[in-house]
Amino acid sequence: MNAQTASLINAVTLIVCSAWAFLSIEKTSPTALIPGGFGLAILACYPRLKTENKTVAHIAVVLTLVILIALYAPLSSAFQSGNALGILRVLVMMLTSAIALLYFIKRFREARQDRQ
Repeated sequence: MNAQTASLINAVTLIVCSAWAFLSIEKTSPTALIPGGFGLAILACYPRLKTENKTVAHIAVVLTLVILIALYAPLSSAFQSGNALGILRVLVMMLTSAIALLYFIKRFREARQDRQ
């Protein structure tokens, strides 16, 4: 797997899990759609990631890092409420974000070594 594929998987996961949360919660809150918005933004970066555009890659990394950090609050809320499906959804989103971030870091390191 490479950074582009990991980013695509992350974007799709964020969109699907966000929509799932929004549709399954009794008291629907628009905040459940925030990860989906980040997923759409990351998905919009995908075509340029394939062409190895550095600026877009950095934007995708920042978006991925921000959503990874931002998902901590919903995770703690899901733990407090004891919502097992909520915990699962947030953990899956965090896991795919972390994996995408690791692949981006790996890609940036390889690019730096190639320049030297």
